[in-house]
Amino acid sequence: MSLNSFWFVIIAVLWIGYFILEGFDFGVGMLLKFVAKDQAERRAVLTTLGPVWDGNEVWLLVAGGATFAAFPEWYATLFSGFYLPLFLILVSLIVRGVSFEYRSKYGKAEWRGRWDNAIVISSALPALLWGVAFANIVHGVPLAKSSKGVIEYTGGFFNLLNPFALLGGLTTFFLFASHGAFFLALKTDGVIRTRANQLAGKLGLVTAVLAIAFLGWANTLVHKTDVKLLSLGVVVAWVGALAAHRMGREGWAFLASAITSALVVITLFAALYPNVMPSSLNAADSLNIFNASSTHYTLKVMTYVAVVLTPIVLVYQGWTYWVFRKRISPSNIASPNSGVLDKIHP
Repeated sequence: MSLNSFWFVIIAVLWIGYFILEGFDFGVGMLLKFVAKDQAERRAVLTTLGPVWDGNEVWLLVAGGATFAAFPEWYATLFSGFYLPLFLILVSLIVRGVSFEYRSKYGKAEWRGRWDNAIVISSALPALLWGVAFANIVHGVPLAKSSKGVIEYTGGFFNLLNPFALLGGLTTFFLFASHGAFFLALKTDGVIRTRANQLAGKLGLVTAVLAIAFLGWANTLVHKTDVKLLSLGVVVAWVGALAAHRMGREGWAFLASAITSALVVITLFAALYPNVMPSSLNAADSLNIFNASSTHYTLKVMTYVAVVLTPIVLVYQGWTYWVFRKRISPSNIASPNSGVLDKIHP
């Protein structure tokens, strides 16, 4: 395998981690006001994310950094062409982080309610826009060579709001919401667990319909046998998640949901390879792992760094989840008037 292909795979792996970990993170945020009806319940829901939400976002930072270093032309074209959607995602992530911390800074219910609304919105918007972005990349965007011979994005914002991309956005939106419901069913107890299980079943069925429609459409655009097989794997994994949920096996349901998220990313990257941004105007103007990459020496140095540091990061994050593996219920949450500092970090 060439270093170009190797780093394409590494970036795919980083997005797999992001979709699995930040996927349930977004889902919990979106469902906050649906599964939690009072302050104790909402604090219990947010406590499930307290030790992990900021670590989950690191996968996005590393994916962005790896793309910038390994495929600078891909990074530059992506951020110039998708500027507004990516800007909205960035603002949402900032608002989301601030909301987690600031909701506890003042005791009034109105104050907390506003920040809770911000958490819901700032979780839902990236969940939708990431699907729109990836669907556009797979579908192809208007790229053309400039007079200087540089491949540039020639479309506008509304080129990104095509039916295929919007369907992709809805698919990731409901996938993350379902993933979050499975996570809450696994991590909470009492009424929150009951509501999360109820929502997981309903959201899971909607996700199944959207995923089948999106993957079916994608396979009419990309004629690759491995993509067809991976699409079938997505459907099988999601059926497994729904079956495990029906049997009350919450751990298996969450695991199958995580596998589904991973397979979605693998399918999208398999559909792309060896391209990184196909051109919808002229296939010759597409960006691929060769014309968008850094020098061989840069990729070689990055490989040494990745081999050393990646296992350390994985072990540390896995240890974090193990330490905070116990279920949480509203009865574990101290009253706001008890003198215990109200933060989402346990």
